[in-house]
Formats: sequence, structure tokens, C-alpha cells
Amino acid sequence: MTAATPLLPPADWRDFLALTKPRVMTLVVFTGLCGMLAAPVGVHPVIGFTAILCIALGAGAAGALNQWYEADLDAKMRRTQKRPLPDGRMDRQSALHFGVGLAAFSVILMYFAVNLAAAAILTVSILFYVLIYTVWLKRRTPQNIVIGGAAGAFPPLIGWAAATGQVALLPVLLFGLVFLWTPPHFWALALFVKTDYANAGVPMLPVVAGERTTRRQIGLYTIPMALAALLPWPLGLTGAIYGVVATVTTLIFAALALIVATRTTQPDDNMKPEKRLFSYSILYLFVVFGALVVDRWVLP
Repeated sequence: MTAATPLLPPADWRDFLALTKPRVMTLVVFTGLCGMLAAPVGVHPVIGFTAILCIALGAGAAGALNQWYEADLDAKMRRTQKRPLPDGRMDRQSALHFGVGLAAFSVILMYFAVNLAAAAILTVSILFYVLIYTVWLKRRTPQNIVIGGAAGAFPPLIGWAAATGQVALLPVLLFGLVFLWTPPHFWALALFVKTDYANAGVPMLPVVAGERTTRRQIGLYTIPMALAALLPWPLGLTGAIYGVVATVTTLIFAALALIVATRTTQPDDNMKPEKRLFSYSILYLFVVFGALVVDRWVLP
């Protein structure tokens, strides 16, 4: 006879909330909201609220399914060991059911309450994050962040589509901005937590190609990211408020990235420039997307 598997206590609501990665969701919801508010048409408050709710639920579902699939990796990494699954506060089946249910509900609600275009893009974003990034790329290639970055770049497209029912050049550029922002953002993080990734067997770029290559790639990806951020102004898609803010903040980003790209480290290095770039990169997106909304409403 085999010993019975011990039953886990019922998960707390805070554990289900933790599955949704609320800190990551904040940026996703904000860029989606900005994409919707930057659209050239008004949105009924109820429809707008519902669209943002669906974006949040979809992002939370993707985060839950990511943690369900990567529970073994999370258990090996110091910064993720206290998540509900590796910490033993929840069973994997509950996480799977929660994630699938939340994903289905978000897409169905978006379709019936908002429109087909927004629901279709939301579906693609969830499937891309779960199947393409989490299942296919994460454990197989150091380009996981490069390709997988598309998953986090969909919210501006979803927000715009929720307002207009279609996609235009400006949200495509915003998609490109977030897509190209993702590698410098995550590789800066990977530089100072690469031991975690190495212990878990995740082929992040600093682990498989070394710091020097990673730093060079951070610098290289910053160039097209800057172009994507600045192009809406000369193309006449935004006004001077966005243009000035995007220019200044992007120059700061480029300066921080250049420092990271050109420096060498010693064994006892505290990685302050890398941590500074990672922290600033989050603020950068909030400021640039916020400027887009101010520009749209102050100088319509």
C-alpha cells in the first residue's frame, strides 16, 4: 500500500490573488486603459470599465496558468519560492481551474459586452503568454523574452480595439514600444538574479550567453525601442506633450541602458546600474503612456 497524499488546506483568497501577479497586472491594465483613452472616439463609461476589467481578468488568468505550469521552476528560485504553489498553500488543480475559468470568463465577457475585435486580441494575448511563452519558449531558448514579450504588448491594442472596434497605426506603434521594451527590462533583471535562473535551469540570456552578450543586447534593443516611442510625434499621431515627454524619458532610458551595456562587473559587484535600469524601465512606461493620454485630452 502507498501512503495517502496529504491534503492541502483550502487556499486563502489572497493566494488566488497572488496567482494573478497583481504587480504585473497593474502595468498591463494601465497600458490597456491608455490605449483606450488615446483612441479618437469616446467610450461609454460602463463599456470602458468592462473592457478594462476584462483586460485585468485576462492578465490574471495568464499569470495563474503561468504559475500552474511553472510551479517546479518557482520552487527552485528564491524570488518565487513563496508563491502559493511552491509554498504548498494551494494545489495545482485549483490553480489550473482558476486560470482556465478566469480566461474563459474574460474573453466571453469582452465579446458580449464590448466587441469581437477586443475579445479576439485578448484571446490571442492569453494564448500567446501561456502556450508560446510559458510552455514553448521559457525553458527552451534564451530568446524567450524577445518573442514572449509580445504577450505583454497586446493591452494597448486591446484598449484601442475596445473603443473603436479596429486597430490603427498608433496602437501598433505602442505594441512595438512595449514589445521592444521587454528585453532590456527583463535582461536588466536577469543580470542581477541570474543565479536564480541558473539554479532553475531557465536559459535566460545571461545564463547561456554570459553578461557581456546580455549587456550588448540591452543596448541594441534600446535603439528600436526608442524609435517606436518617438515615431508617433513626427508622424502626427500625437502632439507636443507626448513628444517632449517621450523624448526626455527615452533619452534617460537610453543613458541608463548605455551604462549597463558598456560596464564590466567584478564578483562582488552590487549591480546598482542594472537595478536602476530595471526600476526606471517600469516608471518609463507609466510616464510615456500617461503622457499619451494627457496629450490626447489636453490637445485633442
